[in-house]
Amino acid sequence: MSYQSVFIENGRVVDPSQQIDRICNVLIVDGKIVGLDEPRDNVPVATQRIDASERIVTPGLVDMHAHLREPGYEEAETVASGARAALCGGFTSIACPPNTNPPIDTQAQVALIRELATSARQCNVFPICCISKERKGQELAELGLLFESGAVACSDDGNSVEDSELMRRALEYCKMFNKTILCHEESAPLAKGGVMHEGFVSNILGLRGIPSEAEDVMVTRDVALAESVDAPLHIMHVSSAGAIAAIRRAKERNVKITAEVTPHHITLTDEELRSFDPNFKMNPPLRSRDHVDACIRGLVDGVVDVIATDHAPHSAEKKQRAIDAAPFGVIGLETALPLAIETLVNSGLLTWSQLVEKMALNPSKILRVAKGTLQVGADADVTIIDPNLEWTFTVDQIHSKSRNTPYLNRKMKGRAVMTIVSGEVRYQL
Repeated sequence: MSYQSVFIENGRVVDPSQQIDRICNVLIVDGKIVGLDEPRDNVPVATQRIDASERIVTPGLVDMHAHLREPGYEEAETVASGARAALCGGFTSIACPPNTNPPIDTQAQVALIRELATSARQCNVFPICCISKERKGQELAELGLLFESGAVACSDDGNSVEDSELMRRALEYCKMFNKTILCHEESAPLAKGGVMHEGFVSNILGLRGIPSEAEDVMVTRDVALAESVDAPLHIMHVSSAGAIAAIRRAKERNVKITAEVTPHHITLTDEELRSFDPNFKMNPPLRSRDHVDACIRGLVDGVVDVIATDHAPHSAEKKQRAIDAAPFGVIGLETALPLAIETLVNSGLLTWSQLVEKMALNPSKILRVAKGTLQVGADADVTIIDPNLEWTFTVDQIHSKSRNTPYLNRKMKGRAVMTIVSGEVRYQL
């Protein structure tokens, strides 16, 4: 049955955009939020009624960093399969970086992603275009045309922009178009050939390390460049204590900087690599406990604005190679929310409102997309969460095409049980 209106009642509505955290009702009509606290008697007859008792009702979660692999690597993921996994994880919107083949550096590639997302009819998918042509760091992409075509931001994710002059010009262009650069921060010469975090464990295992300084020096440089041109800068998947400190100092100087961490960088350490399991190989690498604790402190004190998945699917034939030959990356769309609940909310480090701010409101603001709110008139993108549901993450529950997760068979508590996009229930557990 098709409904034009949806009535969500008795849920604990958490919406930091309105500073709301209370039991109330949400009325949706024609894909838009039309009211909170609406009495049952005012609801149209032909309405889908959803009882959200003992559940959390939030603006649809937004992941600003999810690799969808299409075009070029469809064996690992497609726009449709990745968007479906996102829905199952509670995300109503995701943004996909451009490290595809070919990269998203032309208007045609931006249009392709948008068309694939529309055809899939799962969650909202926002394309991120390249900073440089083919992500080679040699020539600036046609940023103005790419933004006009629908790219919400630019990034060479997977690569840092080593050329400082090119990076400075890119920041100037983004300032002109009111867009944000999303930066993968890693000095290639320092990280070259590395498999895991450089430290005690890498020495014991005899694996070449990636020093935290590879991240620190690039963050410091890009902060200086962004500050010099007064342009917005977003640091992707922060993993080092030095980077957190640099971002904190920049914010104290009112530099227009934001940052994200991933669930795996706050729940796992480099000790996991003792297993030589490639599912623990990612970039930036899992670091030692002091770096993990620094990232968590950054989330708690507001230095880190966003929790993003860095969902990075790979086919089994590639990921199951020896650890020094396997590609970097893990999937994360379906585990990000429960891991954040467990690590941050249930531990008392963040409130529900603070978590929703980092997983819905802030990424929407950084990408400048009209999401992350339940305000009247907003798109009716809603996530309903059961915070007490105990479950185990098993292979049969994975909706991504890939299986490269470090959390297989992990017991979890809390998950999205319903995801609504534009007023339509598109996922229900």
